[in-house]
Amino acid sequence: MKVAFVGKGGSGKTTLTSLFAAYLTGTGHPVLAIDADINQHLAVALGASAGEASALPTLGEHLPLIKDWLRGDNPRITSAEAMIKTTPPGRGSRLVRPFEDNPVMDACFRDVAGVRLGVTGQFTEDDLGVSCYHSKVGAAELLLNHLVDDAGEYVVMDMTAGADAFASGLFTRFDVTFLVCEPTLRSVGVYRQYAEYARDFGVRLAVVGNKVTDDEDVEFLREQLGSDLVCWLRTSGHVRAAERGRARPIDALEPHNLEALATIRSTVDSASRDWAKFHRQAVEFHLRNARSWGNERTGEDLAGQVDPEFVPGPPALAGA
Repeated sequence: MKVAFVGKGGSGKTTLTSLFAAYLTGTGHPVLAIDADINQHLAVALGASAGEASALPTLGEHLPLIKDWLRGDNPRITSAEAMIKTTPPGRGSRLVRPFEDNPVMDACFRDVAGVRLGVTGQFTEDDLGVSCYHSKVGAAELLLNHLVDDAGEYVVMDMTAGADAFASGLFTRFDVTFLVCEPTLRSVGVYRQYAEYARDFGVRLAVVGNKVTDDEDVEFLREQLGSDLVCWLRTSGHVRAAERGRARPIDALEPHNLEALATIRSTVDSASRDWAKFHRQAVEFHLRNARSWGNERTGEDLAGQVDPEFVPGPPALAGA
């Protein structure tokens, strides 16, 4: 299953991403995680040192490799340079599995506390004033469009804050999107904005309350969020210790918070994916981006990259 954590900046979405990833690995499930937040804190949240985190390879710096590998021998894609962040796979494209070994996975992902982690990368000095962060997140979007996960495999992404995710079609790439919400009006406001944008695209949105201190906080979240609220985490000494650099095993997390992680997993496991819809949305956003800027930038009509008879998924992978 593909899972995203979103929310207002500072709401704790990176913390929730790391806790959920640790919970899954602690119960024996393979996890591929991608840090697509501009602040790039997921590696440290998982237990890496600051030095180890800064030494990780990035998806952004390996974008040419990613494009060339995923393109394969798809005749509809004239060159790797003609691929943009939304280019969908077709016959001849390389579909990848989350835990296989291939040049992209070997170059871009590293094991951190039992999680296969990739990071989009921070701004460099050359980026300042000339690039938006979505130029780096585009590498992750391209990879997700070609990533075929199967039963018992989890792909977890820490997304950009607030509604920034809607700057591309990335927000449609997940089976469940968890919005992390503090018991404040500002955080609830981000939820309402996200829910409004996501509604027309059939995004399955669930809300996880965070930084809850008492029953009054719970009642506030229930009043504001209704049935979208699936669980909440209380203020955690376990999390504070980790933020001070003293990581503890996931089974030392407070019982109520462990129950919340179990609820998140059951919510994910109850979802099902329609591969045809998944691909149809990828094509829709590709055509939007092609018309808006892609055709002009590449000098090609990128609508020609769409293979109308192709649907990704395990059957397509088996026939590759």
